[in-house]
Amino acid sequence: MYKVAIIGLGYFSQFHLASWGEMAGCHIVGATDLDAARREWARAEFGVDVYETCAALLAQGPDIVDIVAPPPAHADLIRAALAKGRTIICQKPFCTSALEAAEIAKEAAAAGTRIIVHENFRFQPWHRTIKAVLDTGRLGDVYGARFALRPGDGRGPDAYLARQPTFQKMQRFLIHETGVHFIDLFRWFFGPVTAVYADLRQLNPVIAGEDAGLLVLDHEGGVRSQFDGNRLSDHVTDQPRRTMGELEIEGSGGTLSLTGDGRVWFRAFDAQTADEIPLTAPVDETRFGGGCVNALNEHVVAALEGRAAFENEVDDYLPVIAVTDLAYASDAAGQKMKVMR
Repeated sequence: MYKVAIIGLGYFSQFHLASWGEMAGCHIVGATDLDAARREWARAEFGVDVYETCAALLAQGPDIVDIVAPPPAHADLIRAALAKGRTIICQKPFCTSALEAAEIAKEAAAAGTRIIVHENFRFQPWHRTIKAVLDTGRLGDVYGARFALRPGDGRGPDAYLARQPTFQKMQRFLIHETGVHFIDLFRWFFGPVTAVYADLRQLNPVIAGEDAGLLVLDHEGGVRSQFDGNRLSDHVTDQPRRTMGELEIEGSGGTLSLTGDGRVWFRAFDAQTADEIPLTAPVDETRFGGGCVNALNEHVVAALEGRAAFENEVDDYLPVIAVTDLAYASDAAGQKMKVMR
């Protein structure tokens, strides 16, 4: 029985609390947040014990510490939770910079603590399916990919306030908060990034950071991926936050597509119609991203038990943060930037 502690009880914590609370072999020993109202909500809604301080929570001796707090709090919370043999799962975007992330990774290694970055988009069932298709070689030589992010949630003076109000205050928003998902996905799909180009802009004046723009990544082997983000526009779907947009991957053998209903399609080169690819994992439409939070947590438990290899351990994730920082440097300089090795 793995003892799980949850730190941070904002909007997204509901998916973590539900996941751990239902998972066989795991028990939530408690949760904490700086806000008393949030602590009371977690206690009333999920029946968990709550603590006023992290120290009191960590005194319960958790095996897994799940940090759902925002990036500025990551470094201090991780340092407080370091313990030999413990596993920390930390929300993305991980820390506030590549430098801070690298420092935390070193400290965790010295303490004998494993850190997994909670990068859940790669655990969405449609993305697991796309990765499986790519691994078969069905697309032949892959030329490139483009994801059009179109959640349609960034309009007007009340943008994001009902769900995640901190979005309005983030100085680095589109890439650091959202695009980072796709940096991780594209690295997973196509391999290491060798160069970065970004052209970013702000469409809604009520927010502090950028909410639209283009990010282009060159990968080893020649694939070029594009993240085309615009949080004010939408796409064809009954649920804008299911896939948050549409994806196309082109290769010599055909085109692989993801549509807003969470379905994956393959059209062979020169064919006039596309065939649907069955998803490799079940979809839970009641949860965010088809149930990707639970899928990630189940993966961590499976890896702890030796039934799977860990994905997104912190050292593997550091290049994602480096590319994220480089995107802002590219935008400021107005030119493509090479990734330093």
